[in-house]
Amino acid sequence: MGTMRSLRFISAEALVSHPQVARQSLDSVAYNLYPLLFKASYLLEQAQVTRAVLGRWPLEEFRLGALLGPSADHPQDLRDRACRACLEALVRGLADHVLQDRSRRRLRVADLTGIRDVQVQRCPCGRALGKWGRTRLLARTCCELQAEPLAAERPVEVLADLFVTEGNFEAVVQALRPAGPAPLRVHCPSFRADSLSPSQLLHVLRLAGPGALRKLEVVHNVRLHAGHVQQLLAQVGFPRLASLTLPTKAFDAPPACASTPDGEDRLLASIARELSKMTQLTELSVAFSRLTGKIPTLLGPLQTPLRVLDLANCALNHADMAFLADCAHAAHLEVLDLSGHNLVSLFPSTFFRLLGQAARTLRILTLEECGIVDSHVGMLILGLSPCHRLRQLKFLGNPLSARALRRLFAALCELPELRCIEFPVPKDCYPEGAAYPQDELAMSKFDQQKYDEIAEELRAVLLRADREDIQVSTPLFGSFDPDIQETSNELGVFLLQAFKTALENFSRALRQIE
Repeated sequence: MGTMRSLRFISAEALVSHPQVARQSLDSVAYNLYPLLFKASYLLEQAQVTRAVLGRWPLEEFRLGALLGPSADHPQDLRDRACRACLEALVRGLADHVLQDRSRRRLRVADLTGIRDVQVQRCPCGRALGKWGRTRLLARTCCELQAEPLAAERPVEVLADLFVTEGNFEAVVQALRPAGPAPLRVHCPSFRADSLSPSQLLHVLRLAGPGALRKLEVVHNVRLHAGHVQQLLAQVGFPRLASLTLPTKAFDAPPACASTPDGEDRLLASIARELSKMTQLTELSVAFSRLTGKIPTLLGPLQTPLRVLDLANCALNHADMAFLADCAHAAHLEVLDLSGHNLVSLFPSTFFRLLGQAARTLRILTLEECGIVDSHVGMLILGLSPCHRLRQLKFLGNPLSARALRRLFAALCELPELRCIEFPVPKDCYPEGAAYPQDELAMSKFDQQKYDEIAEELRAVLLRADREDIQVSTPLFGSFDPDIQETSNELGVFLLQAFKTALENFSRALRQIE
């Protein structure tokens, strides 16, 4: 990697390595070298220089993702470094920039998107600032600057991916709705919400510029029902939304219309109508919502074909599967999750027809806990064989033997693009005759030595086929999720609250019975 850096970048690194000198000589540096100085300071974690470079930024635009990405001068990609020291320095530098004399202020747009949050930080300090922390830092900085008298004549437009929970809600609201003039105007291409009440969610989304929003994720602990979803889509409106994720039970009927099926159907049709107005929507995740028989109503009206569809644990029935197999979306699907449905035993013909339709585009397929057993493997191999674009296959929680897995792996070697397999703990690793465990705790109690031997055999199958480019694993407790990792304390408190409320309701009910 070192030999591929340009002479200009090597010079930038040399200058940045002497922070004192670098800061003093910024005024005499050519404008087109600022992007190199920024990347060099980020690479070497010279936070003082990063702050100074932003403070004096001489160009009209600052785009973080583009600056950290590979370039002719420095081919290394630094976008997966969410380095706390550098990102804090960057936001401070942005504040310095808007506070300086008007004649020196050039910056119009600061795009802070483009950072990828990963499990292992490769920056020297190894300390990450995740999306939630970046949201809080930016919001607090905006609030501090709102108190400054001079900086608001020509605000800088800041683009940032926001992650809002109860813990940073107040600061984000103030940042998005300044009482007076504000030097930083926050615009938000993607928005993730967790641990908020429905009314808080509605309030903050109205402020977040829903007209420009591209991606909305409402997850876990935002307790929405279908009434809230309809209100959100109809009253707030997201004309440019490309990706929508809704939390568990988001399609449950609100208490008022639970008794009237036609009321429930009208609500679903109204939600589908609102979704159909989003002409750029290509990604929809509605896992853990009971949608039995409702998929035609929900997906039928959509104007654009979906590329990403997550219907895990939605209690789909035959009508739903038949619709999916023949709908316009099928031939465009790149990412599909149908976990939690007994596909091969209940809907073999429609499931394999769907796979056939999606074969030319499908890249990621997730079939966790789908009751796939040894006798299904032959059919599964046939169904997957035309999926030549498949890169990832995840099928944890299916009771398959080591023998069946070896047979499946041998067939998967034929898929040229495949790079990742997540396979279940083989049933040989659990006590003989015992039912295959369904919950995480029971699942994690298996014969580790036997598992290691079988995993080694499966790797050998890949090796013999010359496919060491395929990574295999059994992540029992789910794949790494940086957003959950970062807010786990807050989630814990939130869940305890919910649990406490449930217990209080339960004991109240018991008292009434007595």
